[in-house]
Amino acid sequence: MADLQDDIHTTTEAGGDDDVPDVLFREEPHPSGDEDLSRAHTLLAAHPVADGYSGLPWALRHLPWYDLELGEAAVDTDVPRLREGHVAALFWSLHLPEGPVGDRAAAATLEQLDQVRTVIEAHTEGLRLVRTAGQIIDARNRGRVAVVLGPAHGAALDDSLGILRILHSLGLRVLTLSGTAWAGETGLTRFGEEVVREMNRLGVVADVSGASAATIERAVALSRTPVLCTRSAARALRPHPANLPDELLAALGAAKGLCMVPLTAEQTGPTVRDVADHLDHVRDVAGPECVGLSGTYDSGAVHPRDLADASRYPHLVAELLRRGWTETELALLTWGNVQRVLRTADFTARVAQQRREASTARITDLDG
Repeated sequence: MADLQDDIHTTTEAGGDDDVPDVLFREEPHPSGDEDLSRAHTLLAAHPVADGYSGLPWALRHLPWYDLELGEAAVDTDVPRLREGHVAALFWSLHLPEGPVGDRAAAATLEQLDQVRTVIEAHTEGLRLVRTAGQIIDARNRGRVAVVLGPAHGAALDDSLGILRILHSLGLRVLTLSGTAWAGETGLTRFGEEVVREMNRLGVVADVSGASAATIERAVALSRTPVLCTRSAARALRPHPANLPDELLAALGAAKGLCMVPLTAEQTGPTVRDVADHLDHVRDVAGPECVGLSGTYDSGAVHPRDLADASRYPHLVAELLRRGWTETELALLTWGNVQRVLRTADFTARVAQQRREASTARITDLDG
């Protein structure tokens, strides 16, 4: 439990050494008679979901009291629903609230990091903070949901590579490049390129959701670690500005990056079938190794019908099974692709740290 003094949030629909039983993904009987749904639960018990975006930390700031292990109706995500949805890993967004934050960006991000640690320390039976792909596996084996820190907004760096290193030392694994002076409409500046190189050296994965085409193209070409789009669907199906056109999807797939399709009515449509259409399209254009899932729960987004909260992933997987997705493709979608990206980031960082010292570059030196 935790006790925070703030406003109430509403939802919307359209590691230790203790021996913890591995109950998180135990298969339960589903007497609904829906064969595809039963198959979906069976598949997810073996290949659980790694969810690429959760707004839970910010949502919890608005609750005076909550208990995620018992269950919390005021948010879209709690431990019982994560277990019901077979979610084994969750990327917790450290994005800043809407509106100008000015000089408060770094401080606001640190406050959210502190909030995350407080939440996890209060729910150690269900959640575990992780830093590496291996720790995600360990958390799963111990019956906990692995919490990956990020994405955070690039503004949190305050144009300082030193702050990037501090955030990484506190557990940050994903950083969004868009909306900064060094990652704009014309692409990455010289300092922006140095940010990406330092992220590779540290093992922080670049998130290019919402970035310009020029920034995405340059980040994909420059980064030695696969690039993420944590909240991007197919623009060919729905012309949302954060969705990717086919040429960028193809480039992302060729570079072994990952497009994590959001479960939001605005970006993918109002039904499960609409979401499945986007997943089909990304798979067909970029390849099955380029598609992942992004619940975007507790972010203020309206979700498609039958995908109202984190427990509903089996319904989406059941729809994909009806469409002929293979077990191998679904295993990549739910779990394997995220693990591959994080393992690659870990390996790249170990190699880079042997070859490259920490960068001391400043934006004034590189960009003027």
